[in-house]
Amino acid sequence: MAVHSTKAMAARAVALCVALLHEEPSAESVARVLRDHGETGDLDLGEADLAAMRAAAERLVAVFAAAGPDVAAARLNDLLATAARAPRLTNHAGTTPWHLHVDGDDYAPWGEWFLASSALALAVLLADHQRMPGGLCASATCRRPYLDLGGGSPRRYCSTRCATRERVAAHRGRT
Repeated sequence: MAVHSTKAMAARAVALCVALLHEEPSAESVARVLRDHGETGDLDLGEADLAAMRAAAERLVAVFAAAGPDVAAARLNDLLATAARAPRLTNHAGTTPWHLHVDGDDYAPWGEWFLASSALALAVLLADHQRMPGGLCASATCRRPYLDLGGGSPRRYCSTRCATRERVAAHRGRT
């Protein structure tokens, strides 16, 4: 059965934001990300769905771009106030483990589901860790969102590759 943990939902949110805003999104590429993160069944995504999901991703990226947890919390509160409904438990007629939904119903439009479920996951992580659940890559040529759930110093880069590229560029700039 699919995993519906908060961390898994947040990881899915980041992967979808990257796919929708930093790659050439298509119904197939977005469906692949959804399947990689446990979605099953008919993933019939049309152009209107992709547009709504891109709009949701832009709103979610503002959370990752926040200057700190207070600003991120305010942005998440705004997303939850405008996009979420009363929480409800669902197991999709026994096909998944029980998990929370805050969208309109089990068959809500993709954009509504993506925004509401992602905002909920990021809000829970911020509350649990009392810090930003992630950020935007510090590389000016990247700016992809990433999760930061570690206990050490906050991350600055989305990947080791971006961190290395920036470190090499800084070294070359000094020599």
